[in-house]
Amino acid sequence: MSGSSLDGLDLCLCQFGYNNNRWSYTIIAADTVLYPENIKVQLANAQFMSALELVRFHSGYGRHIGQVAKQFIAKQNIKPELIASHGHTIFHQPSEGFTFQIGSGAHIAIEAGINAVCDFRTNDVAAGGQGAPLVPIGDRHLFGQYGYCLNLGGFANISYEEQGQRLAYDICPVNYVLNHYTRAIGKEYDNKGEIATKGKVHPELLEALNHLDFYRQQGPKSLGREWVEQSIFPLIESYNLPLEDKLSTFCEHVALQVGAKLNSNNSKILVTGGGAFNTYLMSQIQAYSVATVYIPDKLTINFKEALIFAFLGLLYAENQPNCLASVTDAHSDVIGGAMYKIKN
Repeated sequence: MSGSSLDGLDLCLCQFGYNNNRWSYTIIAADTVLYPENIKVQLANAQFMSALELVRFHSGYGRHIGQVAKQFIAKQNIKPELIASHGHTIFHQPSEGFTFQIGSGAHIAIEAGINAVCDFRTNDVAAGGQGAPLVPIGDRHLFGQYGYCLNLGGFANISYEEQGQRLAYDICPVNYVLNHYTRAIGKEYDNKGEIATKGKVHPELLEALNHLDFYRQQGPKSLGREWVEQSIFPLIESYNLPLEDKLSTFCEHVALQVGAKLNSNNSKILVTGGGAFNTYLMSQIQAYSVATVYIPDKLTINFKEALIFAFLGLLYAENQPNCLASVTDAHSDVIGGAMYKIKN
């Protein structure tokens, strides 16, 4: 798994079982491998590459994923049957009928010597869906004991059951914005929200953020880099605030948007993703929510998405739908992905 926060590749070696109509999982091993600086720079700027440069990087990045996976697997006592790779989203415009995650599955398979499934979103977009979120089917089958599953990564997304259907959607940006500003001072992220804690909430900016058109749209809906760069960054910059005030105001914005969705007194919220480590942000979310926030162990926080993409790969291999129309607004559930096989 590679997320929009650009921190690195999350690798998760998983085993799944199915008994009595229920799925179970075990995380055997997991690790995050940071990106070399040259790949990190290319990922951050891939949307500006020429067609030739992008295709070349698509292959090279796939080769890098395959090599990292091979090194990770070599440390384990188990060789997996399948690699499932999310890739890295460069373009996501479902309203225009396309989404593109780079990381060539062919190169992953050849480098790692294991069959690889990738490109999980395109089938759903072709069927009229948002191509996102994809995690909710894993939430339903692997984490169904929670009333809400909330992920705070580059973007905040939520999933839950309502009247027998799984519902899910993106709520707002989170770390994609916060980390963008901390990188300007040489920090990858705001540790525990310490910088944001020192700032003041700017009421006018907060009001403007909360009234962006996206927040009035009904789900299913999804967010991508393009929307943040067109709508969020110019708005924040127009107020010429110090860094701590930008972070404090945006954390307040996230807390308000997320808290408004967590409106069941009896529910337990499973929170994962890097934002779960932001103590200041979590305290603000809890302040605006009537449900009980539950932060699990570090392994689950860091690797839940990688675990679920492994599950999506398993469903693909079993010829089972892994994209839910109820959360993407596609014409029907689809089997998302493309498999690249090695000779043996």
